Amino acid sequence: MALRRLSIGGNLDFDLTQEQQLFADTTRRFLADESDLAAVRELAESDVGFDAAWWQRAAELGWISLMVDESAGGLGLGSQGILYVGVVAEEVGRALAPGPLLPCSVVAATLSRSGNASQRSEVLPALVAGEATASWCFAEGGRSWSADAVQLEAKREGSSYRLRGVKAPVEAAGQAQHLLVSARCDGELTQFLVPADAEGVTIEALEGLDLARRFARVRFDDVQADEDSLVGSPGSAEQDIEQQLQLALAISCSESAGAVARVFDFTLEWVFDRYSFGRPLASYQALKHRFADMKTYLEGCHASVSAALHAMADGSAEAAMLVRVAKAFVGERAPAIVQECVQMHGGIGVTWEHDIHLYLRRVASNRVTFGEPREHRASIAGRLGI
Repeated sequence: MALRRLSIGGNLDFDLTQEQQLFADTTRRFLADESDLAAVRELAESDVGFDAAWWQRAAELGWISLMVDESAGGLGLGSQGILYVGVVAEEVGRALAPGPLLPCSVVAATLSRSGNASQRSEVLPALVAGEATASWCFAEGGRSWSADAVQLEAKREGSSYRLRGVKAPVEAAGQAQHLLVSARCDGELTQFLVPADAEGVTIEALEGLDLARRFARVRFDDVQADEDSLVGSPGSAEQDIEQQLQLALAISCSESAGAVARVFDFTLEWVFDRYSFGRPLASYQALKHRFADMKTYLEGCHASVSAALHAMADGSAEAAMLVRVAKAFVGERAPAIVQECVQMHGGIGVTWEHDIHLYLRRVASNRVTFGEPREHRASIAGRLGI
């Protein structure tokens, strides 16, 4: 499944059902009405990065309920929910919207799948309603974005655990009420849901490129976690973490594809409207060639993301591979396309006043988050036995 072709740049290539079409239209109208780029610019000096009331209205549209069981307050879409997530993420990318869509989606899907009774009845409904937010504490700065790199220690002490280690970068940690933490307990992968204000948790804001997103370093100094904070059983988190990575990569790539499509659209409009030596810029053969190349790479972005979303929705064994293929391709090509569009704009393209740098910030940030393209190419090669 992918988005409609409403723009010159195109969208993810799939046909929407009537319900999906309505959902996509509602999302786009909401973002157009309540999250324009002027609002994004205003967030540049904000410590929070998004308005809590705005996020609650976004959640009311069902953004966080897409991959949550109906019994836990979700829409009950099952594996097909990832296709709706792709719709939202692309529209968020086109609008450069703020808000913790990715971390909240990852945590909500995990709790729906593996959370205990109290987590499903107390925490999950608040996330779905937008009344609370959560962060996914997975990466450990300087290490690869893979389950093998998790080193944060969970030391068992009777019926509880002590968490020691550092996670970074963590999106929206400073604004979250709950932290989903991956750790090693007796060498085995284990996950915990920890209150963000728990004793021993220190959250330090990090600088980032994206004006509408906030990242942090989260330190766990002997943080006590009881058995009720376990997500799943001890040592059983490997499959959950792989699914979390796939979802995060799918959302990130969908966002970047949407952002690049929007940039391609307004750049193409610009070269038709802008004249040089009495001719529109679009009439020059050399520029036509460059646009043809960009369009080819843009379609490749859409195709790779669409293939990954389909594979995830179908529960295909190829999903793990295809989502990494998408990240390797989109992560490499999305910033390159936007940089090319900057050049097409000439001098105005490198000014603070023009919006194009806001898109470049988003795709450049997405490029390095959840692993750079070279890391995923190496992972693909390993999976192929190369």
